[in-house]
This record gives sequence, structure tokens and C-alpha cells, in this order.
Amino acid sequence: MTQKLSIVKIGGNVIENSDELTKFLKLFANLGGYKILVHGGGKLATQLATKLGIESKMIGGRRITDAETLEVITMVYAGLTNKNIVAELQANNCSAIGLSGADGDAIQARKRPVKEIDYGFAGDVDGVNHKMISKLLEADLTPVFCAMTHDGHGQLLNTNADTIASELAIGMSELYDTTLYYCFEKKGVLIDVADDDSVVKNIDAAKYQQLLNDGIIADGMLPKLENCFHALHKNVSKVCIGHHSMLDSKNELFTTITL
Repeated sequence: MTQKLSIVKIGGNVIENSDELTKFLKLFANLGGYKILVHGGGKLATQLATKLGIESKMIGGRRITDAETLEVITMVYAGLTNKNIVAELQANNCSAIGLSGADGDAIQARKRPVKEIDYGFAGDVDGVNHKMISKLLEADLTPVFCAMTHDGHGQLLNTNADTIASELAIGMSELYDTTLYYCFEKKGVLIDVADDDSVVKNIDAAKYQQLLNDGIIADGMLPKLENCFHALHKNVSKVCIGHHSMLDSKNELFTTITL
């Protein structure tokens, strides 16, 4: 029987709220079986950049990562944010190890080619070293990945955390029965954004197309759902989207996505 693996991604809204982060990490630490955590930290990076007099440039919600910005996000993502999360997981009896994609050659990427926009040192994932990561899991260590990768030639790259979570789930599904969790501030995919309880509990390919046609899935939810179905088509078992309270087995109000 294939071992189960949970890959959980959290965003800035949890990271920047110490009370919510503490609640989340307790739930995550109590998850049964193998697990991996992926986190962002963009707002904290922007705040530090401002303090250092470095302008943060965004286009279409994506960060332009010049050399100075890369230094800042390395400090925040791989340093402050990652190590605070790891330390708090230890306090919850979860033996965690903080990683970037460069550590153990865990996640390989390439610098995004310049087309209409030059995103600087932004990385697009090429592959996941699932054998190395599996060794950590089997040693009872819980990997905590920040949103950074490398190109194999000494260059660190800023990489979207949702994408890292999706690519990790795809890579690890070669060895494990993998479920991917995207945690954010809402309870799931909503029929009405003004009604937090209007959660679409189950979405398959046909339902997804219907929600697209009806304009229910749009804007920022669109790339998240595209990541979800990309993962499912690459053998990830299922994807769940919702508030981090969905990690509590008693909570049933979140969105489960399957093929």
C-alpha cells in the first residue's frame, strides 16, 4: 500500500498574523503521516525592502526580482520566515527541517526567459528531487520549503509558492499517494465572494468548466485552479482549497478538487 503524503501551502495572510500562524502550525504538526510545508512571505519581504530603501516592483501581481530584491527575499523567505516556522514546529513536537530548493538540490529551476516583461531572477520549476526529499521524510523529518529554487549553476531564483507546492506534489506523487492543500483566508472556492459560507465543496473537470462559464472562478482564483488541475493531471490524488482549519478532521467546509 502506497504511503500517504500531505503537501500544505500557506500564504502571507497566515504568516503575518502570529495568532493564526500558531493555530495553523498546531494543526499542521498534528497531521498524520508524511507531510511537507510550503510557504511564501511576500509582504514581509516588501516591508523589509522599504526599510532598506529598495523599491518593490510588481506587475500583474508578480514581483520583479532584481539583484537587490533577490537578496531581500533570500533573507526573509529562507531566513527569518522559514526559521521562525521551523522553530515553532519543533515546539509542537514536529521535527522540521527548513529548506530552499537549493538545499540538497531539492528543486531545480531555470531563470524565466524575457518576453514582454523581464521578471529578473524569477524561476520556473524544471524538476523535483523526490528521492532526496523521500529520504528526509523516511528519517521522520518534515521539510519546510520557502519560495526559492536554484538553477544548478549557483544562482538562486524567486519562485511562486503555489507553483512550488504543485510541482512538489507532482514530483512526490511518483512515490506517495499525495494530497495537496492550498490554505488561504477564505473557506474554499465561493459561489458568492460576499458569503464566506457559499463554498463549492466538490469540483471536478465538468464543474470547473461550468464555474468558469458562469464567471464564478476568475481573477486570482484562476491561476490557483489551473495549478490544481495541472497537479491532478500529473497523478496527484486530490487537491483541497480552503482556510487552514480544513486540516482539522472535524471541519468539512472546504473545496476538494478531483478529476
